[in-house]
Amino acid sequence: MSLADQFAFLGLGNRTLASVVNDLSVCDRLTTPACVKALYQIPNGTSATPGNALGVFESNIAPMGSYNQNDLNQFFQTFMPNIPQGTAPTLQSINGGTAPSPPNMTSLEADLDFQVAYPIVFPQTTQVFQVNPGQFSPFNQFLDAIDASYCNSTAFGVTGNTPQIDGPLANCGNVKPTNVFSVSFSSEEFSLPSTYQQRQCNEFMKLGLSGKTIVFASGDTGTGTPSRSPAEGCLTPQGVPGPGGNIFNVGSPVACPFVTTVGATQVNPGSSVNVPESAAVDPINAFSSSGGFSNVFATPQYQAKAVSNFIANGAKGLKSYSGNQALGANGGVFNASGRGYPDVSAAGKHFATFLQGQFAGTVDGTSAATPIFASVINRINDQRIAAGKSPVGFVNPALYANPGVLNDVTTGNNLGCANNTVGFTASTGWDPVTGLGTPNFPKMMSLFMGLP
Repeated sequence: MSLADQFAFLGLGNRTLASVVNDLSVCDRLTTPACVKALYQIPNGTSATPGNALGVFESNIAPMGSYNQNDLNQFFQTFMPNIPQGTAPTLQSINGGTAPSPPNMTSLEADLDFQVAYPIVFPQTTQVFQVNPGQFSPFNQFLDAIDASYCNSTAFGVTGNTPQIDGPLANCGNVKPTNVFSVSFSSEEFSLPSTYQQRQCNEFMKLGLSGKTIVFASGDTGTGTPSRSPAEGCLTPQGVPGPGGNIFNVGSPVACPFVTTVGATQVNPGSSVNVPESAAVDPINAFSSSGGFSNVFATPQYQAKAVSNFIANGAKGLKSYSGNQALGANGGVFNASGRGYPDVSAAGKHFATFLQGQFAGTVDGTSAATPIFASVINRINDQRIAAGKSPVGFVNPALYANPGVLNDVTTGNNLGCANNTVGFTASTGWDPVTGLGTPNFPKMMSLFMGLP
């Protein structure tokens, strides 16, 4: 589709790409760096404290891959001319992961991550933690590489990697972690042993306590949308996706209580950046912000009040069950005693993107929202480190204790188990669609700069 056809489809008529770069009136149809900065009051970056690069997780397993430098250059030239041509992440290769990619093997996922993150963090730098997992899950390979103590540790009866899930141990502690990681990739709880997930989650807890912030995308399938992928559909009483399944599916490791999980929002059609956003949803393409309640992890104390308030006031008549062993009991579709996610949200609709050497139109997904939130945390760390303070690390308890530093999103919903049905609905306070809300950069900066 030509640029003219794409703009006509978006309702932008005969506009040129150059004419929309700083035009905030188009943010309901085309999300640019200017839109993101206006939505969340993010000023241009002016400093780059040494040792505070933003880490971005990528995987060479399909459909993910590595970014393409020409795509970044064209994006910078069009939307962020203050970023020099050739600006690129430093490669941290895990198990032979490679980046950048040739044009015919470019990953839209990776291109999107860096095209979203750089306008926020620059002149700070980035690093790409590129995992080549083969046919296996990439997450334990990633964790092994950044923490040698995890490689052969024992927890919940599991020691080291599980070969049929993780493959052989490749890298062990030879890659230095960054203070913040943005991860736009996940799996599902039902597909992995609970003890495996608990051991892995404990490692995320350890990283948080050591000053690392791990930011995950909640997913793009609502509560389980079968037209996206059968494996991501809702669950049957047997605990697996299948025909007629009506129990809400849950992501992993996004439901681990020691990561910060990000949902997606949108500027409503005909609205502006000065009006509150709503939950991102596109029933035609079966896209919506994923969220729900874990069937492995109990509600953590830091979010207990917020979850209780949603169940009492915002669940909109949805039946629930309680406990990890009571899946679907009494017609329940979600676990009222589980860890709720996402924690927060950010824009996830209509992102202007360059791919394979040309403007590729717009992209939706929590994969756009996640590098926004991770970049905001990285900017906060930049100021804290410059002031002689430590990185913020695990931010969830501080955010739930101070929800006013986020913009509450109270409208919209995600999709239910059948196409064009409603799952959870956004409401006042925390909800399992948009979490506590979107970042208010000045308020978040003030909160975290005021902490020891």
